[in-house]
Amino acid sequence: MAKPIEFNLFAPYNEGAALIGSFSDWKEIPMEKGDDGYFRTTVELEDGDYQYKFRVQSKSWFFEPDQWVDVTDPYATDIDETTGKDNAVVRVKDGERIVDTYVWKHDDKPLPADHELVIYEMHIADFSGGEDDPYARGKYKHVVEKLDYLSELGINAIELMPLKEYPGDYSWGYNPRHFFATESSYGSTDGLKRLIDECHGRGIRVIMDGIYNHSEASSPLTQIDHDYWYHHEPRDPDNNWGPEFNYELYDENLETFPARKFIGDTVRYWIQEYHTDGIRYDAARQIANYDFMHWIVQEAKNTANMKPFYNIAEHIPETTSITNVDGPMDGCWHDSFYHCILEHICGDTFDLERLKDVIDCKRQGFMGATNVVNYLTNHDHNHVLVELGNRQIFDEEAFRRAKLGAAILMTAVGVPLIWMGEEFGEYKPKTQESAKIDWTLLGNDLNRGLFDYYKGLIHLRKDNHALYTENIDFIHENPEAKVLAYSRWNGEGSRVVVVANFSENFLGGYHVPNFPESGTWHEWTGNYDVEVGDDGILTDIGPYEAKVFVWQ
Repeated sequence: MAKPIEFNLFAPYNEGAALIGSFSDWKEIPMEKGDDGYFRTTVELEDGDYQYKFRVQSKSWFFEPDQWVDVTDPYATDIDETTGKDNAVVRVKDGERIVDTYVWKHDDKPLPADHELVIYEMHIADFSGGEDDPYARGKYKHVVEKLDYLSELGINAIELMPLKEYPGDYSWGYNPRHFFATESSYGSTDGLKRLIDECHGRGIRVIMDGIYNHSEASSPLTQIDHDYWYHHEPRDPDNNWGPEFNYELYDENLETFPARKFIGDTVRYWIQEYHTDGIRYDAARQIANYDFMHWIVQEAKNTANMKPFYNIAEHIPETTSITNVDGPMDGCWHDSFYHCILEHICGDTFDLERLKDVIDCKRQGFMGATNVVNYLTNHDHNHVLVELGNRQIFDEEAFRRAKLGAAILMTAVGVPLIWMGEEFGEYKPKTQESAKIDWTLLGNDLNRGLFDYYKGLIHLRKDNHALYTENIDFIHENPEAKVLAYSRWNGEGSRVVVVANFSENFLGGYHVPNFPESGTWHEWTGNYDVEVGDDGILTDIGPYEAKVFVWQ
């Protein structure tokens, strides 16, 4: 039984539009324009999959005036890239448009709160590769196969690099062309839903990387009426990745902000359709519109309703204004943490005040533990072992320093983020080309040791809620010996003390005064108990090593 299916296109200042598709032998079906700026038509369709496009008289300045162009539906939820035509795909079932028939299984599972998160950033195409096997890798289903590994590591959130359909089969995804369609090289829409559902079943939240600053140059809205949705030209040519959405433009006739409306629709769609639990907002500094950000964050939270939803800005360099009392975001990428800790574990510098600033973000003016996301590296930077290798630091020496970085990452104030492979010492340099993770490294003692260290620290965070708070005291500072000690605590009696040596010297019988409690403490890295008296402790600290003392 064929049922009427509506097709619509919002193009308020375009003279004409028609629908073409596999259901009409690609012949034009005229569309009528309403007062609301939408062109509409209905087509009688049986259940099945159909391809279609719109033919529109463009208003974009790079075409002839009112030139007819074929454009993909900006709201298409699936794209056929195989023909090179970027046709939209509409799926009809029981007389209704559907995305797919996936049935969610784990929506009732409790998920961790923002302050409890340990985030794992990954790129779908490169995360699951690198084994010595002949099979293709890099799809959603291959990530599902690795979820037991991630559960063992202990992370409870994954941040997926952009998943919106981009041109071609390999990209980091920061060139989104279609904002409602998922990248087809990673698998189907229900493949992505299954990945997210399986994560939820394990108590793992899924944060999406959202690109709302710009789109890829031939994205459909650019072809329909470029300057209605986008700035005419880049505002900062040195930091330009494509046409930039114009969130200031207000259409008085229709009483709408066109770019805001479009992005609001995409954000609501991804939360409703894919059950996502947070967004990382790429290039927030370039978006440069706090009004829009306040609005979009509120839209996201309203759509997520009762479940936790974490909004994180990538604003580089970071600014406290984006997260604090009047700031739009919940948190932001803490880039100064990355630069400072890396320079210190590499031995490039020693600056106690800078170290204290990044370990306690309140000293920089941030307000709390979820306002910053700390990392030793991410997709934009090299792995720590690459940076150490560039300075001729290799093997056991390099892994020792990587562990020092991990100890600070997991005990500083803020939410920690791990870039895929960092937890076991991946050492491929950053590249825009495909660089699959080398899982065989886990067979080496040093790499497995680093993995176990990360795993232990993550479990320490989950067991000692002192590390969830913004409470921190720097209890001991020794610039000559390059030693810093700090205490973390909460109101329930959980306490952790970290003593870090940033020098290449072994410090035998080193005195750490001012311990917050006397009595029995447990040193976590070496797994032994230590009695603390009124004058603190004497302890041996190796070069570039952290001791982590836990109050029993």
